[in-house]
Amino acid sequence: MEADDSTPKYVFDATRDQPELQRLQAIEAVFDTNTKRRITSTGIAPGWRCLEVGPGAGSILHWLADTVSNEGSVTGLEINPRFLSQRSGYNWSVIEGDIRDVALGEVQFDLIHARYVLIHLPNYQVALERLIAHLKPGGWIVLEEPDFSAARPIYGPDNLVQSVTNVNRAIKTMFTQLGMEYAVGLRLPSVMQGHGFKNLKIENDAPLVNGNTGVAHIMKLSTRQLREKYLATGDANEQDIEAYCQFAEDVNCWGVYYATIGVIAQLPPEK
Repeated sequence: MEADDSTPKYVFDATRDQPELQRLQAIEAVFDTNTKRRITSTGIAPGWRCLEVGPGAGSILHWLADTVSNEGSVTGLEINPRFLSQRSGYNWSVIEGDIRDVALGEVQFDLIHARYVLIHLPNYQVALERLIAHLKPGGWIVLEEPDFSAARPIYGPDNLVQSVTNVNRAIKTMFTQLGMEYAVGLRLPSVMQGHGFKNLKIENDAPLVNGNTGVAHIMKLSTRQLREKYLATGDANEQDIEAYCQFAEDVNCWGVYYATIGVIAQLPPEK
């Protein structure tokens, strides 16, 4: 099945380069440690062939290349590789394309990783089927996807709390209007179980953080970039957007901005 060109492929596609690069680098700074831990738990070793879907600014792509060393290889698949100044290295290369329809040939991988990719696909099941098809028997897949249904303000001035609630509602509406699953992370455990994966490990990371830190900073950057999309839902207004960003900047305000569901699973070896 080909990707539906009538639907935006990525909600951040129209954003300006510098703010988007800052957002991606903020995600790397906050989440790379857990991503590396999850991938390391698969037993990744020199010689493995890996697929990194949606490498963004490239930190995990290059870490994978170092981890599998000269004997291994890493393929990055990026729908918009604008932040990857180089497209290849000694044991890695980047293909521009969409996992739902790009041609990868008959290659199968020891490890496939994707972080915050399926959330942006209205037919994420198609992408997941293709990923599984390119995983070798006994190979590992590591998926990290958000659950925005976990988002809620915990403590702050009443007016800011109400605005954060409104923006959270707008986020849900935006994804729903685009045909995307805003809590796709919650779907993955049963989906992977249904595909016969073994050694299935599920992690639910829903940090409670105060303003001007990690996830709060990321969501402030996202909200500024997606302002027009949030306003178009009718669930939030300009004052709500500004109040959300104020909440996310204030060290005395606390909230859960979203959860990350981590899925680590192994495809059974051939009998």
